[in-house]
Amino acid sequence: MSQFNLLIAQKAPQADLYPALIASNVVNSHASFSTTPIALVYQDVELLKESNKSSTIGIQFEGEDVIYGAEAVLKKLLSEFPQILNGRNVELENHWVTFGLTRLGGKEFKATSVALEELNNHLSLRTFLVGYSETIADITVYGAISANGQALSAIKRNHLPNLVRWFKYVSSIDKVGKVVDDFKAELTSKKKTKSKESNFDIGLLDTDKGVVTRFPPEPSGYLHIGHAKAAMLNQYFAQHYKGKLIIRFDDTNPTKEKQEFQDSIVKDLELLGIHGDVISYTSDHFDNLYQKAIELIKLGKAYCDDTIQEKMRAERMEGIASERRDRSVEENLRIFEEMAKASEEGIKNCLRAKMSVDNPNKAMRDPVIYRCNPEVHHRTGDKYKIYPTYDFACPLVDSFEGVTHALRTIEYRDRNPQYWWFLEALGLRKVHVWDFARLNFIKTVLSKRKLAWFVGEGHVTGWDDPRFPTVRGIRRRGMTIEALRQFILSQGPSKNVVNLDWTIIWAFNKKVIDPIAPRHTALLKEGLITAKLVGGPEPSVTENKPKHQKNPDVGTKKVVMGSTVLLEQADARTFKEGEEITLMGWGNAFVTKIVRPDPAGDVTELELKLHLEGDFKKTEKKVTWLAKDQNLIDIELVDFDYLITKDKLEDEDDVKDFVNKNTMFKELAVADCNIADVKEDDILQFERKGYYRCDRPAKDGKPAVFFYIPTGKGGK
Repeated sequence: MSQFNLLIAQKAPQADLYPALIASNVVNSHASFSTTPIALVYQDVELLKESNKSSTIGIQFEGEDVIYGAEAVLKKLLSEFPQILNGRNVELENHWVTFGLTRLGGKEFKATSVALEELNNHLSLRTFLVGYSETIADITVYGAISANGQALSAIKRNHLPNLVRWFKYVSSIDKVGKVVDDFKAELTSKKKTKSKESNFDIGLLDTDKGVVTRFPPEPSGYLHIGHAKAAMLNQYFAQHYKGKLIIRFDDTNPTKEKQEFQDSIVKDLELLGIHGDVISYTSDHFDNLYQKAIELIKLGKAYCDDTIQEKMRAERMEGIASERRDRSVEENLRIFEEMAKASEEGIKNCLRAKMSVDNPNKAMRDPVIYRCNPEVHHRTGDKYKIYPTYDFACPLVDSFEGVTHALRTIEYRDRNPQYWWFLEALGLRKVHVWDFARLNFIKTVLSKRKLAWFVGEGHVTGWDDPRFPTVRGIRRRGMTIEALRQFILSQGPSKNVVNLDWTIIWAFNKKVIDPIAPRHTALLKEGLITAKLVGGPEPSVTENKPKHQKNPDVGTKKVVMGSTVLLEQADARTFKEGEEITLMGWGNAFVTKIVRPDPAGDVTELELKLHLEGDFKKTEKKVTWLAKDQNLIDIELVDFDYLITKDKLEDEDDVKDFVNKNTMFKELAVADCNIADVKEDDILQFERKGYYRCDRPAKDGKPAVFFYIPTGKGGK
């Protein structure tokens, strides 16, 4: 059975969480499953989706949207596992589910007391709420009571004997009572070690005989976040079992591959902290692969085919045998030799494995395993004129190199029988295959072909564009390697195919950068107003102040204070004469004069009076400011939007129809004098604006450029 993901907001009210958590554990504990059907995914948040107040808990099945809300999640579980969770009286069980979710989750003492009395009376002659074994009714009510302090106090006082008896008995059922204890322990420790270990306990076979994994990128593009997950998981299992990781470049297509891509992949892997015990290349095995192809021909399990591509594709789809399928072994060997020469006859042919004509799994319908390609290979030059396909080379090279466990994304699942067919047909050592879900994000393309199209069409500046999901792109946007690693490992090797929101990964990033990002000030140039500050120092003075109030290790910065300050127009428009405001990092001031010729227009003149004795806790408005008398730095603040307008592109969708035409937004601003020392890649926070990464420092009269870093709250 395919897995579900139960998504749990750890900081949410426990009354919303316990019923579904217990129900999931009852399902997972059932003897009919060889693998765990419901994976628990904890998130250290109050809501899984900020815009949805019921998103304290959610459930997602492969290919479906997330279902949010305690009641909706329980209904989904009931619809999928009725034999386990329901008894014989569904109507009565539903009554108690509603009772538990609505009457035991509130904070009103009187209402809860009435509900507990009703429960106690109902249980006077019953072991369970409905029927003769625990059902979703007991699960829901028990979960709700376990999260209700008033209800627990009533049980401790022992004045509701029937309820106490029932509660203690249900608590003793390990698959029910243990869930609450485990969750409380997890909250107390603030660690998810146990959960993480169970996520990674995927039951790999024969690990006692040694583990060798591999990460086989094709050097035809830059490493993206999906590749990063595959690489990290392969390294995780190799290290966990004290085995070996092979990084193998699948360089079988000279038309698409470049040394530039190969070099970039090596560098990006190093940045991710991924170091292969062995670096290899499929091209190292070209001679051996060629001989194995000849062996397949001699076994009558491969044939040369010169059917035109369109017809071959149609025949495969319709389950029609190629006219060339019954060529003799001798004829196939002769033509394959011509293919190797890229002769006029050879270049018209390809080599196909003789698997099946009409297998329901179309991947098994005589796939192509060798093609002519006279282009120069970036490693082997013009030595070869034919190249194996990935589907043929991958299983063979895995076997050649001693790979024991091939971990790859679930999109290859239909090709697994094909993978095993090649090994069996050639009598090669078997390799265990484990599929895991690829990372998918909303409004994001991960196909290298589509990413290359965006580059070629000029929609982006290159493979490291901050709107791209490449490792270089998201790093340029401000993603830290540490946050990326934490996020990928938190996802684990689950088989669940989910379309993730980028807010999740950016929330990880915020936790990394917030404690160490220095705080600075920037003001938008448009409408920038100069205000006279009565009582401000003349001449201006400079003080050293912490860059981060909560982390002195970040260092200090120069803060200039004077009698003339700059303020943003948006703030000035909200001021009222006589109002007391707070100049952040300095003190309070009274607004003594506002000149605004047009009530709907800009403030043109502003006067403040410093009032350092004022209490900043009592002011409504805390505003950023800059003393005019300092070396202000011109900067450009840049934000981005998604490159496509649709959450998920379907197979039939043409990416050209969903291109977002407006994805870059620039604003000019001025920043404090300390920004002159900021270097490329530095991450900081402009107060009241957000976190930014410096993409280009101020130099040669050009403004510094800063890219906005999303924080998990609507981040793109």
